[in-house]
Amino acid sequence: MNGSQILVEALKKEGVKYLFGIPGGQIMHFFDALYQQKEIELILTRHEQAAAHMADGYARATGKVGVCVATSGPGATNLVTGLATAYMDSIPMVAITGQVPTHLIGNDAFQEADTTGITRPVTKNNYLVKDVRELSKIIKEAFYVATSGRPGPVLIDFPSDIQRAETEFFYPHKVELKTYRPRTEGHARQIKKAAELILSAKRPIIYAGGGVLLSKASQELTEFAHKTGIPVILTLMGLGSFPADDPLFSGMPGMHGPKYANYSFLESDLVIAIGARFDDRVTGKLEAFKANTKFIHIDIDPSSIGKIVPADVPIVGDVKKVLNELIPLVSPVNCREWREKIASWKTEYPLTYQKDDGKLRPQFIIEEINRITEGKALIATDVGQHQMWVAQFYRFNHPNSLISSGGLGTMGFGFPAAIGAKFGCPDRIVFDISGDGSFQMNIQELTTAVINRIPIKVAILNNCYLGMVRQWQELFYGKRYSGTHLGSCPDFARIAEAFGAKGRRVTRPEEVEPALKESLKETEVPFVMDFRIEQEENVFPMVPAGASLDEMISGLA
Repeated sequence: MNGSQILVEALKKEGVKYLFGIPGGQIMHFFDALYQQKEIELILTRHEQAAAHMADGYARATGKVGVCVATSGPGATNLVTGLATAYMDSIPMVAITGQVPTHLIGNDAFQEADTTGITRPVTKNNYLVKDVRELSKIIKEAFYVATSGRPGPVLIDFPSDIQRAETEFFYPHKVELKTYRPRTEGHARQIKKAAELILSAKRPIIYAGGGVLLSKASQELTEFAHKTGIPVILTLMGLGSFPADDPLFSGMPGMHGPKYANYSFLESDLVIAIGARFDDRVTGKLEAFKANTKFIHIDIDPSSIGKIVPADVPIVGDVKKVLNELIPLVSPVNCREWREKIASWKTEYPLTYQKDDGKLRPQFIIEEINRITEGKALIATDVGQHQMWVAQFYRFNHPNSLISSGGLGTMGFGFPAAIGAKFGCPDRIVFDISGDGSFQMNIQELTTAVINRIPIKVAILNNCYLGMVRQWQELFYGKRYSGTHLGSCPDFARIAEAFGAKGRRVTRPEEVEPALKESLKETEVPFVMDFRIEQEENVFPMVPAGASLDEMISGLA
């Protein structure tokens, strides 16, 4: 087989069903091999960044590896934002890029770029294929590295002459990497120490993140919380790993978390961190934590433990495996007064907003989406105010129900990610909840969704601003709205129709329910709803940058 045929066969053996991308001169031979087979479906996108986000959304929704492809030079560099997004959130992806022939590498050939050098900081590993005889081994390694340990994106740079070169095809059954052996089993003595610390705590809190979902450990997390009776707070990336309607759920801590979540975090005497990395948007000023607070930190990535907060009991290992070892060692914790205290905070400081004034509020729209979908939809978001309103007002009761760019905060992510998620979960209702600024960054993918008959629902919370930056400018820059007012916003409903999708513009609260119900009836093409919300609505509570979690600006909350 030639290199292109080998890559196709290897992708089949890895169970790849969809490939998201765009052809070009230096990847053309591989696309020709794709054309001659039927098992892998090529999803032709309109931009390489969107291809990476689609592969990312597919991976988040299914737990499988997402795969994207681009040509050399600008095609490869257009993938970088998508790779960085996946890298920051630990999403398993494999990216394949064309490259100029090996004898031209380093000669500034047409559409040449140092793809491996450019992407090294935003990939878990990358490869430049120099010998077709090494190709099968490289592909096998790429999928193994992408999915094992702390997951992440891996890139294979594939020169065009290697795509045409021939060799015997043999696909290895396993991978042997001497320098890469991720530890999955937690240390038994450390797990026993953690159990002892848990049983002696009076104000414990479980602080869980995206690692729970990546480890498929939602059931174990729920069992652990119920057995001990310890309240649970979840990061943005962890939402859905523990049911939002469970009495033990105590919200999302951080910059836009409710007061009761932040107070629970700060006032605890034991933080049990599970698959979370103490991001600065979550912790605020670290000095605000009590001096006698203890920390148990469970994570498969040893570099994440102790990096931000010193761990009293560090446990390196797969979250699912560690919890299965920990659960038999624990029993109900004597923290009834602590739970009652958190319950009183929930009553005293609920999430709320201005209601019944006839104005179209974004929080109301999110609540209506939650009500009409019965909390069962798969929600993708972009980044900004709408992302935080979703985290606050949608009730995520099921794992892998929120797809959002957490670490990198990538505008333009949500819509293509929703398309990829729908490919992976065709039977689920998929919503992209976006802002007008974010949606315009990859609006061209309406064509991809229309051609492939992807009936995702798009709810644009349209305030004609780059809303989150505008909010900061209002609160901290004297309302000097520099570069954030988008001027005359386009009519997104009419734009959707021009692409062949369906669209509806909504300006009043009483129009929200009919629009959402109409969107759910559409089964062939995307349905875009342009919600014209209050332009200067803010996300509250809000912890100013560098402040502690108890220094919240409350608004109405």
